Amino acid sequence: MVSKNDYAIGIDLGTYKSCVGVVRNGRVEIIADERGSRLTPSFVAFTDEERLIGESAKLQRTMNPANTVYEVKRLIGRKFSDEAVRTKLAHWPYRVVNDKGNPKICVQYLKNEKFFTPEEISAMVLSKMKIIAEKYLGCEVRKAVITVPAYFTDSQRRSTIDAGIIAGFQELKIINEPTAAAIAYGIDTIVAYETNILVFDFGGRTFNVAVLKRRKGNYEVKSVEGNSQLGGRDIDCRVGKFLIDKFRDKTGLDVSNDINAQAKITKAAEQTTINLSVRAMDKVHIDCLSQGQDFIFTIYRFMFESLCADIFEETMQCVDRAIVNAGLKTNEIHEVIIVGGLIWIPKLGKMLEEKFQNKEIKRTINPEEVVAYGAAVQAAMLNNDRSMDRRHIP
Repeated sequence: MVSKNDYAIGIDLGTYKSCVGVVRNGRVEIIADERGSRLTPSFVAFTDEERLIGESAKLQRTMNPANTVYEVKRLIGRKFSDEAVRTKLAHWPYRVVNDKGNPKICVQYLKNEKFFTPEEISAMVLSKMKIIAEKYLGCEVRKAVITVPAYFTDSQRRSTIDAGIIAGFQELKIINEPTAAAIAYGIDTIVAYETNILVFDFGGRTFNVAVLKRRKGNYEVKSVEGNSQLGGRDIDCRVGKFLIDKFRDKTGLDVSNDINAQAKITKAAEQTTINLSVRAMDKVHIDCLSQGQDFIFTIYRFMFESLCADIFEETMQCVDRAIVNAGLKTNEIHEVIIVGGLIWIPKLGKMLEEKFQNKEIKRTINPEEVVAYGAAVQAAMLNNDRSMDRRHIP
């Protein structure tokens, strides 16, 4: 057993939300923040008085959009000239500038213009997760396993490690997100035969499908497909555009270029997606959206599914490509693990069940926490915590 003051934590550093877990007494514990939430927004906001991280920062995006930074995972380890960066610049309300070929975030902080690297912003989020764990455990935490997408380049992985060092971690390991998800479900399932696992990860800001092969507790990524620029935000944008069109139809006002109105629409669209995952209709109500005009509109689940039908279909096409690229057929997939908050959308769940009939779709661990869960297991192994079965991570 490790010392009670020598814990290693697992962090799912997400594009939109982050999560932290730890192993204590042979059990994985996902740690809640000061609000009691086990998911912390990957947001950093700057004001004339202070810096905010997490939920308090996310709340700033409607009143202080130009100085509220999020989705920095899309920038880390990339050049300013990268297409993945250039295509997103117009979608962010905060400024991203070219600093000798590298992207930097420009904000107003403490009444001065400040520039931060993506690594520095990521370090702020990681430091928040570190503090959450330290308050819970009652001791300093120096070791961590941080997860990254399987498609991350060496540059992106190095930059993530740099962010961890800036955040104050002394010992770090990077593992792939789909591997972490597989570890979470593989703790008690060492089997002699090979198992093919498909990890379907549809998060707030990214989407990818990975096929892994498990041999006696060892995991090998065989293929990765997806779209690093596709995620819940794209669904929110689709719903948001629909709401903007409906508001224009009702009032004649076009708010598509109004930053403050856009922030309100985005917030409403996110909540609508959540609400339509559990009920068949939702009433959107935004006070004073523009020029004193309120916006009230009822949207139904069938309308939502129609709006996003092509996005859902694209995810299934990625599943097919991932299986083919792994040299397998659909019926050779033994397990399906679902990751990310978007999997709660009923249509997506139904499409997966139809594609993998008679296959086990694993969802007993909260899909939004499963990556941090697996990272915590791996952190315990690296910390020589023998209360958990040992796993080898390639």
